[in-house]
Amino acid sequence: MSKTRTQARSKMNPCMVGILAFSMLLIYPGSSRGQQSQSAAEQIAKTYGLDSFGQIEAIRYTWNVESPRGKVSRTWEWSPKTDAVSYEGKDKEGKPVKVSYQRSQLSNQSDAIKNEIDPAFANDQYWLLLPFHLVWDGAAVTDEGMNKLPIGDASAERLVAKYPSEGGYQPGDTWELYVGADKRIQEIIYHRGAPNPPPKLVIATYADYKKAGPLLIATDHRGTVDGNPFRIVLSDVSVKVTGSENWINAQ
Repeated sequence: MSKTRTQARSKMNPCMVGILAFSMLLIYPGSSRGQQSQSAAEQIAKTYGLDSFGQIEAIRYTWNVESPRGKVSRTWEWSPKTDAVSYEGKDKEGKPVKVSYQRSQLSNQSDAIKNEIDPAFANDQYWLLLPFHLVWDGAAVTDEGMNKLPIGDASAERLVAKYPSEGGYQPGDTWELYVGADKRIQEIIYHRGAPNPPPKLVIATYADYKKAGPLLIATDHRGTVDGNPFRIVLSDVSVKVTGSENWINAQ
């Protein structure tokens, strides 16, 4: 696992509307069924462009959420090979903020970057690249066969990713991934394992797929957070690949 991918799983603020946490995770050996379904996880990740991720020099996107708590937009540019991040958004008082920082030097950054901005980056990037983390994180994955979708009426293959009960920022987290025959995620259920403040349960769709260079991105997520409706949209997604200075917009 590369240093950049490991650094990408940092702590997040549990009180944010952003839902998902990154963890420094142990790799547990699974049963034969778990090892077989890990291959299924790899197939899913490859569908989203995992084999071409090494070509990505930079990713740019805006994470937008709408919920009963209000609307939030955050714009990011991330260079995976150097783990450099640029952020544009607002602080807790609603004032515009624009900063750039190196995640490898996070301990030297301001409290706002360490406690607010970087946790937000971790959360938002997880929505962008969840399929890759099925492989990067090393969680135990099992294939539970065909099951009814949690929101829709159809059925899909249900993969369950279980994180270790010890270690990591959110020990014991469980992801239920509902995957179509095309190896694209259709819906997810996220169960928070730690006894921290909510959210405890997230149900969301994965829709409006677009290609940004070699990467496949689900740009629209609708569902509920602990029973409350929300919608996350990833807009203005683009990538820069090795050998080119031009940004490739998602289409």
